[in-house]
Amino acid sequence: MNKRRLHHIWTWLRLVKPRYFLILMVVSGVVCVAALRANDEHMVHLRNAVFAADKAGGNVQQPLQQLQAYVIRHMNTNLSAGPNAVYPPIQLEYTYQRLLQSEADQLAAANSQLYTDAQHYCEQQDPVDFSGHNRVPCIEGYVQSHSQEKLAPVPDDLYKFSFESPRWSPDLAGWSLVATGILALLFLTSLISHWWFKRNV
Repeated sequence: MNKRRLHHIWTWLRLVKPRYFLILMVVSGVVCVAALRANDEHMVHLRNAVFAADKAGGNVQQPLQQLQAYVIRHMNTNLSAGPNAVYPPIQLEYTYQRLLQSEADQLAAANSQLYTDAQHYCEQQDPVDFSGHNRVPCIEGYVQSHSQEKLAPVPDDLYKFSFESPRWSPDLAGWSLVATGILALLFLTSLISHWWFKRNV
Protein backbone atom coordinates (compact mmCIF):
# COMPACT_ATOMS: atom_id res chain seq x y z
CA MET A 1 0.00 0.00 0.00
CA ASN A 2 1.46 3.37 -1.05
CA LYS A 3 1.98 6.38 1.18
CA ARG A 4 -0.83 8.39 -0.42
CA ARG A 5 -3.35 5.63 0.29
CA LEU A 6 -2.10 5.27 3.85
CA HIS A 7 -2.31 9.01 4.36
CA HIS A 8 -5.90 9.05 3.09
CA ILE A 9 -6.87 6.27 5.54
CA TRP A 10 -5.06 8.04 8.36
CA THR A 11 -6.88 11.32 7.60
CA TRP A 12 -10.19 9.54 8.12
CA LEU A 13 -9.07 7.34 11.00
CA ARG A 14 -7.63 10.10 13.16
CA LEU A 15 -11.07 11.69 13.36
CA VAL A 16 -12.21 8.63 15.34
CA LYS A 17 -10.30 9.02 18.58
CA PRO A 18 -9.69 5.97 20.80
CA ARG A 19 -11.03 7.91 23.75
CA TYR A 20 -14.50 7.94 22.13
CA PHE A 21 -14.61 4.17 22.34
CA LEU A 22 -13.16 4.30 25.85
CA ILE A 23 -15.89 6.68 27.04
CA LEU A 24 -18.62 4.57 25.44
CA MET A 25 -17.07 1.41 26.92
CA VAL A 26 -17.07 2.91 30.43
CA VAL A 27 -20.70 4.07 30.07
CA SER A 28 -21.74 0.65 28.80
CA GLY A 29 -19.83 -1.03 31.62
CA VAL A 30 -21.58 1.13 34.23
CA VAL A 31 -24.96 0.29 32.67
CA CYS A 32 -24.04 -3.40 32.73
CA VAL A 33 -23.04 -3.32 36.42
CA ALA A 34 -26.22 -1.40 37.32
CA ALA A 35 -28.38 -3.86 35.37
CA LEU A 36 -26.69 -6.87 37.00
CA ARG A 37 -27.28 -5.30 40.41
CA ALA A 38 -30.94 -4.64 39.52
CA ASN A 39 -31.32 -8.29 38.47
CA ASP A 40 -29.93 -9.44 41.80
CA GLU A 41 -32.08 -7.04 43.81
CA HIS A 42 -35.26 -8.14 42.01
CA MET A 43 -34.34 -11.78 42.64
CA VAL A 44 -33.92 -11.02 46.37
CA HIS A 45 -37.32 -9.29 46.37
CA LEU A 46 -38.97 -12.35 44.79
CA ARG A 47 -37.12 -14.67 47.15
CA ASN A 48 -38.33 -12.67 50.15
CA ALA A 49 -41.90 -12.96 48.83
CA VAL A 50 -41.50 -16.76 48.85
CA PHE A 51 -40.17 -16.69 52.43
CA ALA A 52 -43.00 -14.37 53.52
CA ALA A 53 -45.65 -16.66 52.01
CA ASP A 54 -43.98 -19.66 53.64
CA LYS A 55 -43.91 -17.99 57.07
CA ALA A 56 -47.50 -16.74 56.80
CA GLY A 57 -48.79 -20.14 55.74
CA GLY A 58 -50.00 -18.78 52.41
CA ASN A 59 -49.77 -20.22 48.93
CA VAL A 60 -46.03 -20.52 48.20
CA GLN A 61 -46.52 -22.08 44.77
CA GLN A 62 -47.17 -18.83 42.87
CA PRO A 63 -44.27 -16.76 44.30
CA LEU A 64 -42.00 -19.80 43.92
CA GLN A 65 -42.91 -20.12 40.24
CA GLN A 66 -42.36 -16.38 39.72
CA LEU A 67 -38.93 -16.65 41.35
CA GLN A 68 -37.96 -19.65 39.22
CA ALA A 69 -39.15 -17.98 36.00
CA TYR A 70 -37.10 -14.86 36.80
CA VAL A 71 -33.90 -16.64 37.87
CA ILE A 72 -33.67 -18.91 34.81
CA ARG A 73 -34.06 -15.91 32.47
CA HIS A 74 -31.70 -13.36 34.03
CA MET A 75 -27.98 -13.18 34.76
CA ASN A 76 -26.62 -12.68 38.28
CA THR A 77 -29.63 -14.25 39.99
CA ASN A 78 -28.17 -17.65 40.85
CA LEU A 79 -29.94 -19.65 43.57
CA SER A 80 -28.25 -22.99 43.05
CA ALA A 81 -26.95 -25.28 45.75
CA GLY A 82 -23.24 -25.87 46.09
CA PRO A 83 -20.13 -24.98 48.09
CA ASN A 84 -19.55 -21.73 46.19
CA ALA A 85 -23.18 -20.59 46.07
CA VAL A 86 -23.82 -16.99 47.07
CA TYR A 87 -27.27 -17.86 48.40
CA PRO A 88 -28.46 -21.15 49.89
CA PRO A 89 -31.23 -22.89 48.00
CA ILE A 90 -34.80 -21.93 48.79
CA GLN A 91 -35.93 -23.73 51.94
CA LEU A 92 -39.62 -23.74 52.85
CA GLU A 93 -38.85 -24.21 56.53
CA TYR A 94 -42.24 -23.16 57.90
CA THR A 95 -44.21 -25.23 55.38
CA TYR A 96 -42.10 -28.24 56.29
CA GLN A 97 -42.56 -27.67 60.05
CA ARG A 98 -46.32 -27.27 59.61
CA LEU A 99 -46.46 -30.58 57.73
CA LEU A 100 -44.51 -32.34 60.48
CA GLN A 101 -46.77 -30.82 63.13
CA SER A 102 -49.88 -31.85 61.23
CA GLU A 103 -48.65 -35.43 60.97
CA ALA A 104 -47.72 -35.44 64.68
CA ASP A 105 -51.20 -34.14 65.59
CA GLN A 106 -52.86 -36.81 63.46
CA LEU A 107 -50.71 -39.49 65.10
CA ALA A 108 -51.52 -38.16 68.58
CA ALA A 109 -55.25 -38.19 67.77
CA ALA A 110 -55.01 -41.74 66.43
CA ASN A 111 -53.10 -42.88 69.53
CA SER A 112 -55.61 -41.20 71.81
CA GLN A 113 -58.44 -43.01 70.07
CA LEU A 114 -56.49 -46.27 70.31
CA TYR A 115 -56.14 -45.93 74.10
CA THR A 116 -59.84 -45.10 74.38
CA ASP A 117 -60.72 -48.20 72.38
CA ALA A 118 -58.32 -50.28 74.50
CA GLN A 119 -59.93 -49.06 77.70
CA HIS A 120 -63.44 -49.87 76.47
CA TYR A 121 -62.32 -53.29 75.26
CA CYS A 122 -60.64 -54.17 78.55
CA GLU A 123 -63.61 -52.94 80.58
CA GLN A 124 -65.82 -55.33 78.61
CA GLN A 125 -63.34 -58.18 79.14
CA ASP A 126 -63.18 -57.69 82.91
CA PRO A 127 -66.10 -55.48 84.12
CA VAL A 128 -65.65 -56.36 87.80
CA ASP A 129 -61.98 -55.24 88.09
CA PHE A 130 -62.34 -51.78 89.60
CA SER A 131 -58.76 -51.53 90.82
CA GLY A 132 -57.35 -51.67 87.29
CA HIS A 133 -54.86 -54.37 88.31
CA ASN A 134 -55.77 -56.60 85.37
CA ARG A 135 -56.76 -53.85 83.00
CA VAL A 136 -53.28 -52.28 82.69
CA PRO A 137 -51.70 -55.35 81.05
CA CYS A 138 -54.85 -55.75 78.96
CA ILE A 139 -54.64 -52.15 77.70
CA GLU A 140 -50.91 -52.48 77.01
CA GLY A 141 -51.46 -55.68 75.07
CA TYR A 142 -54.32 -54.18 73.09
CA VAL A 143 -52.28 -51.11 72.18
CA GLN A 144 -49.28 -53.19 71.10
CA SER A 145 -51.38 -55.52 68.99
CA HIS A 146 -53.44 -52.78 67.33
CA SER A 147 -50.87 -50.00 67.00
CA GLN A 148 -50.08 -49.40 63.35
CA GLU A 149 -49.71 -45.65 63.27
CA LYS A 150 -46.15 -44.39 63.09
CA LEU A 151 -44.78 -41.00 62.24
CA ALA A 152 -43.48 -41.47 58.71
CA PRO A 153 -40.30 -39.54 57.96
CA VAL A 154 -40.89 -36.67 55.55
CA PRO A 155 -37.86 -35.94 53.35
CA ASP A 156 -37.00 -32.26 53.65
CA ASP A 157 -35.59 -32.31 50.10
CA LEU A 158 -39.18 -31.93 48.88
CA TYR A 159 -39.16 -28.45 50.45
CA LYS A 160 -35.80 -27.26 49.13
CA PHE A 161 -35.38 -25.69 45.70
CA SER A 162 -32.42 -24.43 43.72
CA PHE A 163 -32.53 -22.42 40.51
CA GLU A 164 -29.55 -21.70 38.27
CA SER A 165 -29.30 -18.49 36.29
CA PRO A 166 -27.91 -18.42 32.73
CA ARG A 167 -24.36 -17.26 32.00
CA TRP A 168 -25.79 -14.72 29.55
CA SER A 169 -29.34 -13.43 29.15
CA PRO A 170 -30.89 -11.20 26.46
CA ASP A 171 -31.81 -8.41 28.88
CA LEU A 172 -30.27 -5.02 29.61
CA ALA A 173 -27.43 -6.62 31.58
CA GLY A 174 -26.66 -9.10 28.82
CA TRP A 175 -26.74 -6.67 25.90
CA SER A 176 -24.75 -4.00 27.76
CA LEU A 177 -22.15 -6.69 28.55
CA VAL A 178 -21.90 -7.51 24.83
CA ALA A 179 -21.66 -3.80 23.99
CA THR A 180 -18.91 -3.33 26.58
CA GLY A 181 -16.92 -6.20 25.06
CA ILE A 182 -17.31 -4.87 21.51
CA LEU A 183 -16.38 -1.34 22.56
CA ALA A 184 -13.32 -2.65 24.43
CA LEU A 185 -12.23 -4.43 21.25
CA LEU A 186 -12.82 -1.30 19.15
CA PHE A 187 -10.88 0.78 21.68
CA LEU A 188 -7.87 -1.53 21.51
CA THR A 189 -8.06 -1.76 17.71
CA SER A 190 -8.30 2.02 17.41
CA LEU A 191 -5.43 2.54 19.84
CA ILE A 192 -3.17 0.12 17.97
CA SER A 193 -4.19 1.59 14.58
CA HIS A 194 -3.41 5.14 15.69
CA TRP A 195 -0.03 4.05 17.03
CA TRP A 196 0.80 2.18 13.82
CA PHE A 197 -0.26 4.97 11.44
CA LYS A 198 1.65 7.59 13.42
CA ARG A 199 4.80 5.55 12.99
CA ASN A 200 4.30 4.69 9.30
CA VAL A 201 2.60 7.68 7.67
